[in-house]
Amino acid sequence: MTTPLAPFGRTLAFAEQTLSAVLVKHLAARQTAPETWFALQSVDLHGPRAPRDQLSRQLERSRTLDPDSVRDLLARLDAEGLIRGEDEIDFTTEGEALFHDLRAYVTAPAARLLSQFDPEDIATTIRTLQAVTARAAEELAAAD
Repeated sequence: MTTPLAPFGRTLAFAEQTLSAVLVKHLAARQTAPETWFALQSVDLHGPRAPRDQLSRQLERSRTLDPDSVRDLLARLDAEGLIRGEDEIDFTTEGEALFHDLRAYVTAPAARLLSQFDPEDIATTIRTLQAVTARAAEELAAAD
């Protein structure tokens, strides 16, 4: 079987670009920068007591963040009372509440967009993307 590599990559890139634009517009209605949402998701993913260095490395892989902007972002979230901790990051009560509120808010358009598809097709797509991501991460780590 021949794998359609070029259409896969191009399709994935255009999907990411379009869906990111939808997310940015949706978050703007809540006066929330995408970087804030990504950071809160990362704290949830790695927490409780998310290691700051692991959290920082993940955020630095974003196309819009670098080590300096990640330090500034985490300092801002700390100053706003959304996260706390030095070596290990946790949500504050306010941060956890904001995260859960934003997650529910962000889920609505995703559910609307995905509702037209068979749930098994969506599950297959998720599994495929997770497997491709894991394989790419392994290759990236092996190259270092």
